[in-house]
Amino acid sequence: MCGINGFITKKESISIAEKLTKMNNMIIHRGPDQDGFFMHKSDNLNMGMAMRRLSIIDLSTGKQPMASSDGKINLVFNGEIYNYQILKKSLEKEGVTFHTTSDTEVILKLYEKHGQKSFAMLDGMFAFSIYDDHLKKVFIARDFFGEKPLYYFQDNDTLIWASELKSITAVLNSKPEISKPGLNLFFQLTYIPAPYTIYDSVKKLEANHYLEIDCNNLNISVLEIDQNFKSDIPEDISFKKAKKLTHDKVIESVSSRSIADVPLGTFLSGGVDSSIVSWALASQTNKKIDTFSIGFEKKSFDESDKSRTVANLINSNHHEFIVAENDLKESVDSILLNFDEPFADSSSLPTYLVAHKTRQHVKVALTGDGGDEVFGGYNKYYIGKLNTRYSSIVPKGIHGTIKNLSKPLLSTKDDRRGLRFKSKRLLNAINYDGDFYFNIISLAYQPDELKKYLTSEAFQADSLAYYKKRIGNNNKTLTDFRNIDKIMSLEGDMLVKVDRTSMLTSLESRAPFLNKDLWNFTSQLPENYLMKGWNKKYLLKESFEQHFPKDFLNKSKKGFGVPVGDWLRGYLSKELESYLEENLLESQNIFNVSEIKQLVQDHLSGKQDNTFRVWAFFCFQKWYINTYLEI
Repeated sequence: MCGINGFITKKESISIAEKLTKMNNMIIHRGPDQDGFFMHKSDNLNMGMAMRRLSIIDLSTGKQPMASSDGKINLVFNGEIYNYQILKKSLEKEGVTFHTTSDTEVILKLYEKHGQKSFAMLDGMFAFSIYDDHLKKVFIARDFFGEKPLYYFQDNDTLIWASELKSITAVLNSKPEISKPGLNLFFQLTYIPAPYTIYDSVKKLEANHYLEIDCNNLNISVLEIDQNFKSDIPEDISFKKAKKLTHDKVIESVSSRSIADVPLGTFLSGGVDSSIVSWALASQTNKKIDTFSIGFEKKSFDESDKSRTVANLINSNHHEFIVAENDLKESVDSILLNFDEPFADSSSLPTYLVAHKTRQHVKVALTGDGGDEVFGGYNKYYIGKLNTRYSSIVPKGIHGTIKNLSKPLLSTKDDRRGLRFKSKRLLNAINYDGDFYFNIISLAYQPDELKKYLTSEAFQADSLAYYKKRIGNNNKTLTDFRNIDKIMSLEGDMLVKVDRTSMLTSLESRAPFLNKDLWNFTSQLPENYLMKGWNKKYLLKESFEQHFPKDFLNKSKKGFGVPVGDWLRGYLSKELESYLEENLLESQNIFNVSEIKQLVQDHLSGKQDNTFRVWAFFCFQKWYINTYLEI
């Protein structure tokens, strides 16, 4: 686990070593154990790659950059390859010799043997770059789900890539322009999915893609990794057989993701996913495992009793941290600004705190992330099904009347996220066109209201056009919803949150449910195995119910929410009000001043709960003032 950087330029006068050192210094938190550099210069090429390492596997000989025996192929790698031992044995049977026990060397040898086709053979979380001097090309690849980040910048004579945005902006010659699509995506979704960033000139490499760079002319090709998935599940597979396969595949995935030469534990929230991962890990060892959970002083958000139930069941060394408002006061800036671009998923705050506490005990933590996407567990999947049923019964004109009449009934004044909140979210998301699910995942500003708050210069009519074209906008099934989440919400939100917050504390997080074999498996099953009626994650829960108290896995869970709506009215209120300063707003030329002021004041006064929209505004302004103006 680490962070990587790279720099190619046609300019001979540029010091690659100086650039890479500066870029590496920006991400020491990702790899505090070691650093490494590779530089190469020829008549038309001045390039280098660098990395920071957090040592997890092969602590003594897994150093990077790693070179082939002839020195012509060099690799820097961020992540973990979970099937590296299987791949290594296969290569050894073909006569390949290894000099380390690291997964890094497996990537290198596999590439030497199979070229770009090797990328699809890897099961893991990764972002790596390979310079092949034989071909005079660089290949930069990102894993199937996008667990590890990769950003890149290109102009006429320079190409830069990095694990974090801050490494790129630190070495640019001028401040990049704000991206209109990135801006609008953020205010709709609360995050910015690949390939966009908040900057016009910087892109994210999409999950399961790789860049092929011709070093002679810096031409770039963006290519999808061909996984060549097999449809090996019978169409008439029984539920009983699916249960057995699910149980075995989850156990196997947890086992593969628990390989480490350093202490390891689990995040245990008490929900279905983290409980199953914790049980699976505990069942594979005779030693007590370490589990870590977080609770809140505000009881409507606290569910620490569920994690204690599981900890007692598996007899773990359980570490429980209760969060008070004061615990976050000193951390909010460092957490939010570490994302390098606007990011308004408030659960990043407790995620950082549990990672910070966990890192004091272990170096690796298994999480339950991905269980909802792989097995169909989100409440928004309910909403998707309800939309299909509702829009087939209620005429569009009548829906408009219902929506208007319900506004005073569903109005909320505090950040409780109960039945009123959920009902209001459902009615706002109802859409009679095929793209309604995009409304459901727009957590801050709906597309039809964003125009009200952004200036004409900042507003873009359909910032989701790229995704609708790629995915298709006639989305009605659970499979459709899951695919949208994999490409957008998982890559752009959930995995960003976990990677940045855990790496900020130098903790490696691993997600056993994010296994491409599991994804391929569940994608072939009948949808009613995943979601039976309104029973979410039905197959997963049925597969593991025998290991838990009766009905435990069917208990409702609130999620990793925090009361930021209350905090914005409390200790964050002065900072929030400073972001409404008229000269600032007018100089930005992003917001319609009167409208955004009214929105915030309604929230501060308690007239209306506008938590998601105001929190998005707060996070954007914090980024703008503390990051963008400082570049």
